[in-house]
Amino acid sequence: MVAALFEAEFGQRTATAVLERHLGESEGDPETARYARLIVEAAVAHRDQIDARIEAAAPQYPVVTLARMDRVLLRAGICEVLHSPAAPARVAIAEWVELARVYGGDPARRLVNGVLGRVARDVAAGAEGPPPAPRSTAVPDAQE
Repeated sequence: MVAALFEAEFGQRTATAVLERHLGESEGDPETARYARLIVEAAVAHRDQIDARIEAAAPQYPVVTLARMDRVLLRAGICEVLHSPAAPARVAIAEWVELARVYGGDPARRLVNGVLGRVARDVAAGAEGPPPAPRSTAVPDAQE
């Protein structure tokens, strides 16, 4: 799902088309494919609202100035926090923070943790936005 959203950032194909190509190339678990489709479709359908949440949570980092990978990780992570009842927000945030650390290093890890934590807190407090599932708050920013 991250690869599909990242490749779509370059504008050659849609995220959905890229995801379907990736899913067609593998014999993965059907439940995993369904979940990937859910996140990618939500990221595409709610992009403007997601970007507004990113900018509200981290106004010093306008979405258009973020590295493509950071944008993708934030958008997908927010989609999981908002639209996926499969995992508690703390678990989802921890996974996206680790992906950010792998793909973008410590600054990306801190950014993703802060933004996703803020979104999760806003959702728990009932802030307006795309219809979310009730969630818990972010994982603490662990020192490595």
